[in-house]
Amino acid sequence: MERAIDTQIEDLKKMILLMGGHVEKALSQVTAALLSKDLGMFDQVHAIEKLINEDHIKVDNACMNLLAKQGPVAKDLRLILSVIKINNDLERMGDQSVNISYSGKDYLGRKPIQQQLDDIKKMSEIAGRMVKGSLDSFVRGDVQQAKDILMMDDEIDALKNKVFKDAVLHMKSHGEDVEAGLDLILIARNLERLGDHATNIAEDVIFAFTGKDIRHGGKFG
Repeated sequence: MERAIDTQIEDLKKMILLMGGHVEKALSQVTAALLSKDLGMFDQVHAIEKLINEDHIKVDNACMNLLAKQGPVAKDLRLILSVIKINNDLERMGDQSVNISYSGKDYLGRKPIQQQLDDIKKMSEIAGRMVKGSLDSFVRGDVQQAKDILMMDDEIDALKNKVFKDAVLHMKSHGEDVEAGLDLILIARNLERLGDHATNIAEDVIFAFTGKDIRHGGKFG
């Protein structure tokens, strides 16, 4: 027999998926704006972020209502606590997308350093896969997929380090490009933070469905 809490948890999952879709759209939009040099597209990112903020409040309220009325325990409680944390990570991803839009506008207003954009594009693609994959793993309760997301974090970190290194080398020999180089470093840093938040979600999935806390060096097994 299906419990009332099961239906409410499924509703929570749907809300998180909707919010995640908005995050994916914001990331895709800001990357497209940067690569196509379309300043008008950056403004659309702010509109999407407003939706993410609305989602954030709705999910928090739904979680508080569920905790107060159902008194969940064990796996149900872990799942709801994980939703609260995932909700916060998704909201921060929206903020990071807006940060990228600000840096992207500044960057396009200067002389672009074109060779760096390939790595930025790769970072965005990986971050997008991490966001989608981490949320898919949550909805499906797929712990192995969550573990796979954790492994992807190294890829995005390596690309961030490459952008930093290449930008600094370029700025040393092209003093006129210092501001553009700093813009790229900020963009890469925000993309790396997006990946970190997706990693947090993957860790929450593992906790929700296994009870294992793997943060701060904790082990899978």
